[in-house]
Amino acid sequence: MSDNAIPFGKPMLDQSEIDAVVQVLSGTTLVHGPVTHDFEKAFAERIGCRHAIAVSSCTAGLHLSLFVKGIGPGDEVIVPAMTHTATAHAVEYCGAKPVFVDVSAETGNIDIAAMTSALGDKTAALMAVHYLGLPCDMSAIAAALKPTRAFLVEDCALSIDATFGGAKTGTFGLSGCFSFYPVKHMTTIEGGMVTTNDDDLAAMIAQRKAFGYDRMVGERKRPGIYDVVALGYNYRMNEVEAAVGLTQLRKLDEFQAARARNDAALRQELAGIEEITIFPAHLGRARSSHYCLNAVLPKDGSIFRDTVMQHLSRQGIGSSVHYPGPLPLMSYYRDRYGYRAGQFPVAEWLAEQTISLPVGPHLTEQDARRVGRAFKEAIHMASRE
Repeated sequence: MSDNAIPFGKPMLDQSEIDAVVQVLSGTTLVHGPVTHDFEKAFAERIGCRHAIAVSSCTAGLHLSLFVKGIGPGDEVIVPAMTHTATAHAVEYCGAKPVFVDVSAETGNIDIAAMTSALGDKTAALMAVHYLGLPCDMSAIAAALKPTRAFLVEDCALSIDATFGGAKTGTFGLSGCFSFYPVKHMTTIEGGMVTTNDDDLAAMIAQRKAFGYDRMVGERKRPGIYDVVALGYNYRMNEVEAAVGLTQLRKLDEFQAARARNDAALRQELAGIEEITIFPAHLGRARSSHYCLNAVLPKDGSIFRDTVMQHLSRQGIGSSVHYPGPLPLMSYYRDRYGYRAGQFPVAEWLAEQTISLPVGPHLTEQDARRVGRAFKEAIHMASRE
């Protein structure tokens, strides 16, 4: 990749993360240690919740959120058709059935009417995915779930610091699950976090992420002696990852300010392009985390997405697709449950025609404007072909 290339995403690491990791590696505690505890405490304070439990991935957090509540065979969990496969896989891990519903053409978030229609006697939970960082309509979701037994799990993989009515995502549901994959808003290399205001849920997740031990290493009065009181998994975050995460958390204000600046600059460059739909950064009471800018090409296929992305690539500009198909039409779910094309028209449109453009802190404002100009050129070229 050339020196002036702009990748879609890039982890923002420097000597401070290296120093934090070296400090951990210079000690004797690599798991169940104080750095992880400090990271959990700092993250909970930032989100504004009672508890944050560090886990090995956002997927692990989603799974644990359902698992510890006893979700299993016979239960149904509502999942938006436009999301990463992890959201539905977490349901499958429990032996429950994901029930997919279409998404809004305005935001890519779950369609409230479709969600409400899907609620039934077997509905045990709802997975609310804040698509590309814009919060779902949490008031409407809460109202729909109130008369049911279903609880809410927020998939916050792309929505750290996003707000609805001033409150941050990860504080509305029974739990919120965050991702620290390398190109997310902040990274722990791999890793995730579960947030909750439920004391019992926090204790159960903390226990079940570590095999179901009754005592962690530092709690054992007799070294090496413990009991296993419940089925659990090895979903722990280690001290090295937590050290990176704690360092990244201190930089997050700077990262988020850069994302907001770049998003605004890119939107300004793309204003007036009638051929595309741009999802909002703010809508009603929702405020985005600015993970990326999503531009969606016409439903009629008059502009070929590959042509646009290839032009961007030739200009040294990275782009992505969120996501390459409606999840229920991916082979595993299509074959397992019999979903067919045409059942999720909005998600199908997005999957075929969406292009995600970079706004991360690895871009300057000038970079963001360069991305916008190159995208306009690409649209013009593709429209003529």
